[in-house]
This record gives sequence, structure tokens and C-alpha cells, in this order.
Amino acid sequence: MIRPIEWANGKVRWLDVSKIPFEEVYHESNDLERLARAIENMEVRGAPAIGVFAALSLAAIAYNINTDNIDAFLNKIMEAANRLRRTRPTAYNLFWAIDRVLNRLKKEMLESRSIAKLKEAVVDEALRILYEDIEQNKRMGRHGATIINDGDVILTHCNTGALATAGYGTALGVIRAAWEQGKRIKVIATETRPLLQGARLTVWELVKEGIPVTLITDNMVGYVLSKGLADKVLVGADRILLSGHVINKIGTYTIAVLAHRHDVPFYAVAPTSTIDPKTKVEEVVIEERDPDEVRTVLKKIPITVPNVPVMNPAFDITPPELVTGIITEKGIVYPPYNETLRKIL
Repeated sequence: MIRPIEWANGKVRWLDVSKIPFEEVYHESNDLERLARAIENMEVRGAPAIGVFAALSLAAIAYNINTDNIDAFLNKIMEAANRLRRTRPTAYNLFWAIDRVLNRLKKEMLESRSIAKLKEAVVDEALRILYEDIEQNKRMGRHGATIINDGDVILTHCNTGALATAGYGTALGVIRAAWEQGKRIKVIATETRPLLQGARLTVWELVKEGIPVTLITDNMVGYVLSKGLADKVLVGADRILLSGHVINKIGTYTIAVLAHRHDVPFYAVAPTSTIDPKTKVEEVVIEERDPDEVRTVLKKIPITVPNVPVMNPAFDITPPELVTGIITEKGIVYPPYNETLRKIL
């Protein structure tokens, strides 16, 4: 199994997914700014992966703090947490993971003022988040595989596989689980402009697994669904509200509208750590990224007039009435989401 994020004796080790499929490059660091830039530059991406990476980053910072002063230690941890919070505003797992590590630290402080014990608690909690993510993905896969029939063709968007998590995957984890059960399935993957996570990452993962995949451009989705070429749509999520609104990679809303128009079931797949129990839909911050991501292909090949004004929101919001079901590690929930999501939390 691909392990894109690992703990390496006081450092975080990660596979730079911005270079896939052309190169497989790993980095290691315990430097806060380097770790934060890895998230911002999308060397690590996908909501679960960002959460795991942020937790391990806090662990690396804590592990390497050299002080006997507990206030200085805590200040370094809070400085790191605040820097990591500023990396990307939309993916909920980032904030969930940071809060979970800090809450473990606060709990440990009630029992011990030993810096060694506090370091141990931070590292332990980060590693729990890492290992839990893989196990949750496998449980999601088993739950989700129940809605996949032998012979299904599944349309997916962006990358939701091992590269977007600590391992195994969310929506691709469901596909992987169905394949492991012997179901003869095929996948249609969108390219996912502007950074081509579908073309670069999803296709790379599925080819490695031997799962049949066909690549399409983003503007072919209507054609594919209108022709009955896909039986189901499976996508991931960067944040899910208790109302059932799914915040995911830009283009997801368009696919959901087309799936609804052509009576194709549309499922979001995400762990419960992606569910935001507090934010209302009008409060969601949608990240706006570098215009050159749109003006070029992978910031290398220009495709338009220099400096033309650009819109580049990284995510959009799919309303609950377009979502057939939400697959989590605790099972599949269906409308009314304001009741069923609250119940599983």
C-alpha cells in the first residue's frame, strides 16, 4: 500500500504528490516553515492527508524543542499550531487534527509538568491520528463497497486515494475495496483542472492497482452521464456540514447537478473527522489559489494571455439535495442529513 506520510524519528517524511506521476520524490523535515509550505504548495493534499500531516508536524516540532522551560515549550507548540492553521482555510481535517493534538497536550498537563511527558503525549496523539486514518479508510471502503455492483462503472473526481490520506483512500478506497472483493468494476476519472489531480494522481494509483481506468477532461462529464456510461459517482470531501452540504474540489457541484439530471447516484466519501459540526454554509471560506495555476499547465506551460484576470477557487459547495448518501467509517448516512450526520457524531 502507498504510504504517502510517515513518522521518521523526529521528522515528517512525505511523498511529494506535486511531482507525481513524473517523479516519486520523498522529503523529510522538522522545520516548521518547510512543513507549512508543503501543505500550501500541495506537496501534501487531500483533507485527511492534510490533517495527518499537520498532526505529525506538531509532533516533529515538539520532539525537537530543546528547552527546560515549560512556558517556552508551550509557546513553540502554539506558534507551530497557528502557522499550520494558516496554510489552507477550507479543509476541516486540518483544524480538527491540530485541535485534537492540543487537547491531548492540555489533558497531559493536568497530570504532568514534565516536558518529556508532554512531548511523548504529542507524538503519541499524532501517531494515533495517522494509524486511525488508515483503519477508518478501510472501514469506509467496506461500507462503501456494499453499494457497488459487479460490473459497475464509477465516475470519480480529483484524487481521493492513498495519496489524499495516510493510506488506502476515501472514495478510491471504496473502489479499491470493491475491487479486492472481486467485483469487476471500471473507473472514469476526470482530469481535474487546474492542477490535474485526477490525471496525475488518480490514474497513477489505479494503474498501479491494476484497476481499469479511463481518463476524461472535466467538460466531458455531461456527455458521459447523458450517455449512461457511468453507474455511480463517488467523490471525496474536504468539509461536510451537518446540513449535508459537501465542500469538495472545484467541479464537484457541476458533476452533482449532472448526476441528478441523469438519475445517477452521487455519493461523498469521507471520515467523520471531515464533518464540521459548527460552521454554517454561508460561513465557509473557499480558498482562492494562485492565478498562474489557471494561466498555465502545472505552472510550466502558458496557455493564455499573460496576466489575464483569473478566478481560481479551489473548492465548491454541493447542496444536500444533490447528495444520494455520505459514506463514513461509521456507515452510510442518507437524508435528512441534519439528523443522520448529527447521530453518527
